[in-house]
Amino acid sequence: MTVFDYFRKTEPAAPQQKASAAGGVVAWQTSGRVAWSPRDTKSLTRTGFAGNPVGFRSVKMIAEAASALPVVLQDAERRYEQHPALELLKKPNMAQGRAELLEALYGQLLLTGDAYIEAVAGDDGLPLELHVLRSDRMSLVPGSDGWPVAYDYAVGGKKHRFHIGQGAPVICHIRNFHPQDDHYGFSPMQAAAQAVDVHNAASRWTKALLDNAARPSGAIVYRGADGQSGLSADQYDRLVSEMEANYQGARNAGRPMLLEGGLDWKPMGFSPSDMEFQKTKDAAAREIALAFGVPPMLLGIQGDATYANYQEANRAFYRLTVLPLAARVTAKLADWLGQHSAERFELKPDLDQVPALAAERDAQWARVSGAAFLSDTEKRVLLGLPALGGDADE
Repeated sequence: MTVFDYFRKTEPAAPQQKASAAGGVVAWQTSGRVAWSPRDTKSLTRTGFAGNPVGFRSVKMIAEAASALPVVLQDAERRYEQHPALELLKKPNMAQGRAELLEALYGQLLLTGDAYIEAVAGDDGLPLELHVLRSDRMSLVPGSDGWPVAYDYAVGGKKHRFHIGQGAPVICHIRNFHPQDDHYGFSPMQAAAQAVDVHNAASRWTKALLDNAARPSGAIVYRGADGQSGLSADQYDRLVSEMEANYQGARNAGRPMLLEGGLDWKPMGFSPSDMEFQKTKDAAAREIALAFGVPPMLLGIQGDATYANYQEANRAFYRLTVLPLAARVTAKLADWLGQHSAERFELKPDLDQVPALAAERDAQWARVSGAAFLSDTEKRVLLGLPALGGDADE
């Protein structure tokens, strides 16, 4: 073999190594990461509503206040005292009244970001009953162009499909704004999820403190005869069991401790981090209330002085949270019900019957009434009344 033949020799192929196709995107877990609760709808509802008093009260306050608002139905000519849509809302189904139906509707919207109402139509195609469907059981079916073509409602392994595009829609879908989702809404509970975790963790810490007689932790120091010997395994187990049985828990709070020879109690005071725990819990409670738009003063949260008094906070609650939500939902309901009856009308909260806004309403009426340069029709439009001022339809 010549020298040239030696250089023409190819290097032996390296043995192939098999690797997972997803190996390049695997994220290595690091120690010390924060453990947050799951962010799915059921978990958020369980931890933020059923397991958190601030979240529970915030949702209940908004839903109850919005559902209790009187609503008016009017068109361009008159305001109706009696109308099929009003009668339907008054008694939507055999099990619920108007306030119960709307409270369930607002509750689903606040907890999940989406609310679904089903219309049960009669032979003439007009709705006879309205039912609020659980949002966690509903899924949207998009078409080839991205627009929804149906809704699937799944219960107990069974699924029912509501089709869209065949006459008036059977399902009314109301959703909050979501910047990154084309079909589902964003709930305030998702924004408050971290604050809910902090608040719940602080509550568990307080419970653990109560279980330990609500005292700062301390240490029992054993000093043997020579100052060096330690407890045997049996002695240690016996000491721990006696401490748990006789000195822990609210029932044993303040009970004097009896220590045998060689045992000495060394109390420990609260550390600065322990002293800040209650402040952290209050801050988390304010963040939860902020996410839902409820003034912390109305929830009894200490340390909040945003509003001068309770009346001002209540007025801000209605003006900034309850009324915008109720106006948006009732407008959507009016448009949806109008598609069934081929009728155009307006459904909105009656601000004249909201006690929290009485002072503002009186000032507005006096200001509009004193504007001599406006006609009666223009004044009625400014006050939200029908422009023509026709008598209410009986």
